[in-house]
Amino acid sequence: MTAIATATATAISLSLPFSLCRSNKSYTRKFVKGSFGVFALYGEEGGIPDKKSSWLTLFNVEDPRTKAPQSKGKFLDANQALEVARYDLQYCDWRARQDVLTIMLLHEKVVEVLNPLARDYKSIGTMKKELAELQEELSQAHNQVHISETRVSAALDKLAYMEELVNDRLLQERSTVESECTSSSASTSTGLLDTPKSKQPRRTLNVSGPVQDYSSRLKNFWYPVAFSADLKDDTMLPIDCFEQSWVIFRGADGKPGCVRNTCAHRACPLDLGSVNEGRIQCPYHGWEYSTDGKCEKMPSTRLLNVKIKALPCFEQEGMIWIWPGNDPPAATLPSLLPPSGFQIHAEIVMELPVEHGLLLDNLLDLAHAPFTHTSTFAKGWSVPSLVKFLTPASGLQGYWDPYPIDMEFRPPCMVLSTIGISKPGKLEGQSTKQCSTHLHQLHVCLPASRQKTRLLYRMSLDFAPLLKHIPFMQYVWRHFAEQVLNEDLRLVLGQQDRMLNGANIWNLPVSYDKLGVRYRIWRDAVDSGEKELPFSK
Repeated sequence: MTAIATATATAISLSLPFSLCRSNKSYTRKFVKGSFGVFALYGEEGGIPDKKSSWLTLFNVEDPRTKAPQSKGKFLDANQALEVARYDLQYCDWRARQDVLTIMLLHEKVVEVLNPLARDYKSIGTMKKELAELQEELSQAHNQVHISETRVSAALDKLAYMEELVNDRLLQERSTVESECTSSSASTSTGLLDTPKSKQPRRTLNVSGPVQDYSSRLKNFWYPVAFSADLKDDTMLPIDCFEQSWVIFRGADGKPGCVRNTCAHRACPLDLGSVNEGRIQCPYHGWEYSTDGKCEKMPSTRLLNVKIKALPCFEQEGMIWIWPGNDPPAATLPSLLPPSGFQIHAEIVMELPVEHGLLLDNLLDLAHAPFTHTSTFAKGWSVPSLVKFLTPASGLQGYWDPYPIDMEFRPPCMVLSTIGISKPGKLEGQSTKQCSTHLHQLHVCLPASRQKTRLLYRMSLDFAPLLKHIPFMQYVWRHFAEQVLNEDLRLVLGQQDRMLNGANIWNLPVSYDKLGVRYRIWRDAVDSGEKELPFSK
């Protein structure tokens, strides 16, 4: 933001009318030669007014270099380093003011040189020489302004990084104190207090190489796999989940069921068959299975006690859920309905050729929007000098600054976001609460296989209810969704290719990667079998 303010101040200063100069009484004369106009300002005595204008007070700022922290050659703690970063910003502000002042004074010199009265005592050659010298000085001053803008941007990045370190250190210290207080051994606790604390290394992420087999613990969650509207009484939906093929259909009671998509007889895919009276029929020899996986009909032979694997399957709030893990399923299903006042306008399902973790990384990142989505929703967005995701210390939700967007990662694979908008493609306000209209999104990234994701997308609005009744509007929403996803896919597919060849796709996280980093920390904890998952409170 400071960089933008600096550039804006520069532009304003270059356009300041010189009538701002102090004078008790003044008037102007206008001289025009060809297409070049010159305005000369005269005071009561006929000369150029005093240049010590009122705006010069904006630049009367103390040089902060005399108060610079003495940190050279010293090891600093996080708070001391934060003070150094703040000093950098103070210095950049002072330096930018001096650059702008230089440009303003040079422009005044240009006006003096072009003063028509100067012709009485200066030759044209002398004036050209002076103008050429001033032009060179102006060019150098403008270059210095650009350097200052770069310094401000770097200082802001440094400050955001140091704030992140301070927050992490506070969280570590709080966790250390809590662990010491709950220690069962008094002697061990005393020993820990007597021992100086070693410096905690910055936590790094390593997401590289071929995708490993999914851990059994990641399967022990409820997963939404389909929208209710897509599953009619006489239809079936084949899906892949954790490298296994399943098929969903409705039983005779109308309730959904999920069974292995493989006939027990000759391993024929059941989704190639049909649904008859609440049973799915294999197209090869007509064997029929109920929603609990039991074979209830074997034409042309004696009925055997045969059963294929079935998963716990329930329907709630317009979505169908399965539990693919071996542990007993949780008693309750999470709610994914949009907030009160919203109406669902689109429900879209896509199969994408990327690992679901990579897709979640992408969805949890908004800083890429003005660079990646230049042809869709972020067309015309400016690039902020600093992007931050603000969130509680132990949470998986928060909001983006400076964008009016709230976002949450909901384990195990859901992303919910609410966006404040004024009209399609345009943002409004600094927070969602300041916006009058909103768009709510749900993304479900089902891990179909190690290189394929089944994406469920639901879009809701708290305005324009008539859009639901426009014919074929569903196809319009799908077209827009595919356009946005295609802008992401070419990048994520490139990441996946590099990752499979050993590159670490989380090599250097920065401050705006906070939510994606927390997802990866949560995922690592699940894969490693930690008893208490991080960010669960």
